[in-house]
Amino acid sequence: MLVVLAGFTAASVLGYWNFALHPERLPSSPAALGLFAVSYRLFAQAHILLAALALGVLLVRRIGWGWLLPLAVVYGLSFTSEHVGTGYGIPFGGYRYTGLLGPTLGGRVPALIPLSWFLMALPSWVMARAATASRASRTLRIALGALWLTVWDLALDPAMSHLTPYWVWEDSGPYYGMPWLNLVGWYLTGLALMAALEALADRGRLTSLPLDWSAAFYLLVLTLPLGMVAAAGLWAAVAVTLGGVSLAGGLSLAARRAARASRFAGVPSAVGAR
Repeated sequence: MLVVLAGFTAASVLGYWNFALHPERLPSSPAALGLFAVSYRLFAQAHILLAALALGVLLVRRIGWGWLLPLAVVYGLSFTSEHVGTGYGIPFGGYRYTGLLGPTLGGRVPALIPLSWFLMALPSWVMARAATASRASRTLRIALGALWLTVWDLALDPAMSHLTPYWVWEDSGPYYGMPWLNLVGWYLTGLALMAALEALADRGRLTSLPLDWSAAFYLLVLTLPLGMVAAAGLWAAVAVTLGGVSLAGGLSLAARRAARASRFAGVPSAVGAR
């Protein structure tokens, strides 16, 4: 399924670069124009659903149906955060969704949005757990997982708000129209989601999820908005996103090395042992 998701992602980025950024290249026939209009409207929705299918297949194969409770909890928490955000401007700043992401819940939040939070929260938690495997590192794991999740928005917001109108900010901010408060809201929401996944990890059998697959999935989902901003020449967004990935990756590597050194420090040397 990752291969299918990768192919769809590549086709979406190429289609955006070739046609959305250069509409003069579109064939003038009504059928071609109609197909482009539908594709433009649905490609983000299709990407979320395809990513959900890929992740769902892995979860069912690896852990059965125990992941449905973490999904429900993360969905509920992220929906609450988004619903309050779109209504009161807390914790992200004032914004509203347009109709491009499909049907809404509560009249304001597209039903696919809380699902997309889960799609990236889970691999973020898996990558953070791999770096901080001991129970004593739970606080660090939650903080690191929230960072991985927030890094996604460094490309997502420029792509889906500045380049395409999937949501609109009430007050324009300095980062391609996004206010810095949004990143605070993302990190705080991420902390809540990571804490929930941490609490439900054993019950949902989340600890058996593979790191390599989770990291590849995270990068594939990130590739869509990152590819869009690169195609549009938003090089500051590309640099900031890659910098965020490097920061989260570097902190993960440092935490993993520290955890490994701590384990070895507690093991008596075999030299001279009887």
